[in-house]
Amino acid sequence: MNTKDQVAKGLMLPVMEAFYTIQGEGKYTGHPAYFIRLGGCDVGCVWCDVKESWEAAKWPVLSIEQIVEEALSHPGRLVVITGGEPLMYDLGPLTRLLKEKGFTTNIETSGAHPFSGDFDWVCFSPKKFKKPHPSIYEVANELKVVVFHKSDFDFAEEHAALVNESCELRLQPEWSKANRFLPNIIEYSKNHPNWKISLQTHKFMDIP
Repeated sequence: MNTKDQVAKGLMLPVMEAFYTIQGEGKYTGHPAYFIRLGGCDVGCVWCDVKESWEAAKWPVLSIEQIVEEALSHPGRLVVITGGEPLMYDLGPLTRLLKEKGFTTNIETSGAHPFSGDFDWVCFSPKKFKKPHPSIYEVANELKVVVFHKSDFDFAEEHAALVNESCELRLQPEWSKANRFLPNIIEYSKNHPNWKISLQTHKFMDIP
């Protein structure tokens, strides 16, 4: 089986970077976590802070065994699969192997592709640039909407109406617009207490 076929089956994946750090956003803020950032994205957010991840061909393609072996070299057993857009790939094989080795598996995704993988926590962060695939709504544990424009509050409510009832709702200011929109987010959450606030705390701590 050639490399292309193995990528198609989720047995090999392009990895832009993988690193052990502290989760800075959402439900698991403050938890030590091993991040696996996959290369490749077709969503194209104008404010993306990892645009270098978009081109999958730039990054080494590793077997899932290699990826998991490196994860095992760190003491934490929480893994966050992110991107790029990780659901461009079949994540079933990687997450099954991670689970076999005792990891808790999280994903951060725009939901723009069909859902795959065995995850303990699904952070769904929809983007206006590409419509989410319908499969994401029933599995999302957390809806995290990045606020870059005043219209994003209505955008957030549109998606909140579609996720399952147990899904946690969070609003997060886009980093470059935080000073402008954080007061609005605070006021909005006070008036709509079903929404919580997420901050990029890793940037305040100056860690990856």
